[in-house]
Amino acid sequence: MSVGSLIGPTRAAFISTYPPRKCGIATFTEDIFNNLKQVYSSGNRMENQHDYLQVIAMNDSPDGYTYGKDVSFSIREQYREDYRRAADYINLSPIDLVCLQHEFGIFGGEEGSYILQLLGRLKKPVVTTLHTIPENPLPSRKKTLEQVCSYSTMIVVIAHKAVQLLQEVYGIPSEKIVMIPHGAHDVPFLDSSYYKEQFKAEGRQVILTFGLIDENKGIEYVIDALPEVVQRFPQVLFLVLGATHPGIKKLYGEKYRYSLQKRVREKNLAEHVVFHNQYVSLEQLIQFLVAADIYVTPYLGKERISSGTLAYALACGKAIISTPYNYAEELIGEDRGLFVPFEDSQSMAEKLILLLEDENLRNRLRKNAYQFGRNMVWKEVANKYALLFEGAVYDFGCLLNPAPGESTTLIEQAVLPDVNLNHLRALTDDTGLFKKALYTIPDRFHGYTTDDNARALAVAIMNYHLFQDKSVLPLIQTYFSFLNFALDKERGRMRSHMSYERQWLDKVGTEDSHGRSIWALGYAVAHPPDESVLGLAVTLFHETIDAAFNFKYPRAWAYTIKGTLEYMERFGGEARMHKLIVTLSQNLFNLFTNNASSEWFWGEDKLTYDNPCLCEALIAAGQYMENKEMVEMGLKSLEWLISVQTDPGYGHPSFIGCRQWYRRGGKKSRFDQQPIEATALVDACYRAYLATNDSYWRRMMDWAFNWYFGNNDIHQVVYDFSTGGCFDGLQPAELIHNQGGEAVVSYLLALHRMHQLSHQQALHDAE
Repeated sequence: MSVGSLIGPTRAAFISTYPPRKCGIATFTEDIFNNLKQVYSSGNRMENQHDYLQVIAMNDSPDGYTYGKDVSFSIREQYREDYRRAADYINLSPIDLVCLQHEFGIFGGEEGSYILQLLGRLKKPVVTTLHTIPENPLPSRKKTLEQVCSYSTMIVVIAHKAVQLLQEVYGIPSEKIVMIPHGAHDVPFLDSSYYKEQFKAEGRQVILTFGLIDENKGIEYVIDALPEVVQRFPQVLFLVLGATHPGIKKLYGEKYRYSLQKRVREKNLAEHVVFHNQYVSLEQLIQFLVAADIYVTPYLGKERISSGTLAYALACGKAIISTPYNYAEELIGEDRGLFVPFEDSQSMAEKLILLLEDENLRNRLRKNAYQFGRNMVWKEVANKYALLFEGAVYDFGCLLNPAPGESTTLIEQAVLPDVNLNHLRALTDDTGLFKKALYTIPDRFHGYTTDDNARALAVAIMNYHLFQDKSVLPLIQTYFSFLNFALDKERGRMRSHMSYERQWLDKVGTEDSHGRSIWALGYAVAHPPDESVLGLAVTLFHETIDAAFNFKYPRAWAYTIKGTLEYMERFGGEARMHKLIVTLSQNLFNLFTNNASSEWFWGEDKLTYDNPCLCEALIAAGQYMENKEMVEMGLKSLEWLISVQTDPGYGHPSFIGCRQWYRRGGKKSRFDQQPIEATALVDACYRAYLATNDSYWRRMMDWAFNWYFGNNDIHQVVYDFSTGGCFDGLQPAELIHNQGGEAVVSYLLALHRMHQLSHQQALHDAE
């Protein structure tokens, strides 16, 4: 698959250290991040790369670092709770995939085990790049790495040797592993004299090593080799570039660097060794690399499976001398560099002299290294990651879902995001809530509907009731004004559709829009933010209620029952309202009694939209009238409705789609699924929970609400964490990317209901 065949960029979050933290993993992540931005922006595939890529940064101190806009979230490595919060943040965000940069030392807990707290809670695919893979691990380290791999959809290694290690030592299947080389910068093949002047090294032979300094770098063996080299080449200069590793410095200070400097003085090498104790920019690093005639990596450990510094030197076309650690053996071989035994200064001296004497050999090694490094430049590496990300997202459902027939009785408790009204406000002008959006932009062509503005009023009233946020009061006024204008006072009926020019497109609206208006007005009567709202709500409620006695359609009955019961919370003695509830609920009960069977326990011959509201109305009215049969009918029909909207293989909600609905004796339409179904089910289960106090219904609220967060047929998050909006629904292979009025109010109604229950439970627990 070529990059050009990608459907679209993957929204990826990198979990890693990140600059300004001084760490090799941080540098690696910054490089892959920046080059992925270029891949995604090529061909106009995305307007703003920051909408698709972000970093969740690992902090090694509670105060953290001053990050740029790439970092959206941070984790204090020794705070276990931060890992849980990060998982919740990812699950609730539009992130498609997590790319974990794994190194044992950057995570808290024994052998970095705290990262398992995060991975175990994720509902997104994970691509993990392993930077360290021990050949002979301690049992605790082996267990941690095995668990990281088990949580990962795909595992990236930087060397072929690592593939063998993962299979033989850790038992990881080969199909889960992909080798992508360490990236390197695309630098022209330049003569080493190009930048020497600015380092005051003109006319000198420069030997370079760079990277964060620690005792495993073996720099002392190069220093010990230099006296013999200097005798043959008096102008030789050894540059040691890099600050002491922050973790080492915190524990031991500059002990190792001071020992190296002392060694230099004792061997009278002060004119031949220069320490640049700094963390340089990329531009400066490339200048140092170009200026080097020979690059050395005298590392001490055989097990090292990656080295960014070696990759950079190779891609710059340097003549390299290295100890034979695993990554070096694989990367340079005998035709791209020379090897010396571990801890062997004499061999180091001999190889340095050989390369300094033999310019032809040095140039041959340089050219071979540079040519080999072409497939390691960051652009090529980023292309490979982009394709891997897309494949991991595609395969995620198959890899992580239980096999059909396995138990799916466990329901994960919903994690509630904070209420974000930004998109609701963006879709609301001084007239009301727009019906549709083009992506996230209000679509004026389709105007407004009474349905959506009634539900928006309920959202705004709920919000003020729960949070007492006065900034929502202007929204309440706008939606109230719309409903007041929608009412044709001569006919006593709500009109349904208004153009952007504020012209009504119908004389008599639908029963459904009238019923939803009654419901919203009833809720406003029960929970008014002030006396003026209460006064208008009561007036409009009385003006709309007469028409409801003649309604013919079940959903209009249900909405009216719900709204009238809310009204009765404040004015419980009104006989006319009592009569309306009895009449409509009996109509609904009779409908179910006459049509329901054991195979089709429903009051209609076709399941369409907003089905759970019928069950909710039966339960609520049955409770109000103390009619146990009616309550039982509502509960039983709700159980049946859940059963036919549960995926038989995996147990997630699979709502009836609006393309062909679900006719009795026919086949259920799976798409397009709409947010209104999830919200209606949350509300109905809430009503069932209040009626029975059965925790099953509380769990089913979580089950239905989690549809918004990937617990659905296409495993996609329907809520847009960045806008506060909600996608219009699910199609067979992707989301419907518009974020219209019905979708956002449906999501917000469900979210407020979940917060309402959370508040109630908190009060109960406190008591």
